[in-house]
Amino acid sequence: MTQGMTAARPVLAEIGTTGDGALRLARQAMLVAIGVAALTASAKIAVPMWPVPITMGTFAVLGIGAAYGPGLGLVTILTYMALGALGADVFAGSSEVSGAAYMLGGTGGYLLGYVLATVLLGAFARAGWDRSAGRMALAMLAGNAVIYVPGLLWLGALYGWDQPILQWGLWPFLIGDAAKLALAALLFPLAWRLAARARG
Repeated sequence: MTQGMTAARPVLAEIGTTGDGALRLARQAMLVAIGVAALTASAKIAVPMWPVPITMGTFAVLGIGAAYGPGLGLVTILTYMALGALGADVFAGSSEVSGAAYMLGGTGGYLLGYVLATVLLGAFARAGWDRSAGRMALAMLAGNAVIYVPGLLWLGALYGWDQPILQWGLWPFLIGDAAKLALAALLFPLAWRLAARARG
C-alpha cells in the first residue's frame, strides 16, 4: 500500500457526525449494535446461486469495515465474535453447534479472516478507496483474500492436506464472491455521491 493509503479521510459512518463525549459514544454504541445485527442477519441469508447458495456474511463483514473504518469496524466485529463465543446464534451454522465448539470447527479460520478483513477494508476506506468503483473492487478482492487465507490454512490443519481443501473452502464460492465484489464496487461510490448531493 503506497501513498494512496496514507491520507486519512472520513468514512461513511462519520458523515454528519457532530459533538463529542457522551453523545459520540452513544452514537458509536448504536452503530456497533446495528452492525452486529446486520452481521447476524446476513449470516442467515442464503441467495440461490450455482454452484452453491451465496451467503451474505462476507459482504456484511467487508461492508461494515468499509463503512465504519478500522477502529469502529474492529470493535463491531469483535463484539459479534464475543457474542458467538458466548453461545449466541449469530453465525451461519450456529443453530446446530454454537460457542467455542463452532468457532474452533471448520469455519474458525474464516472467522479470524473476518476480523482481519474488517480492519483492512476500514483502512482502505479511510484512504478513500470506497469512493471509486475500481479501487473499491480491489479493496474487496484483497478483503476476500484475507478471509480465505486463514480459512483454508485452518481447514488444512484441521482435516489434513490430503483432503480436497480448495474444493471444500474456495472454488464453489468464487462466483458468489465476484457478484458481491461487483455489488460493493457499485454501492459504496454511489453512497458517497448521494451523500455529497445531500450536503449540497
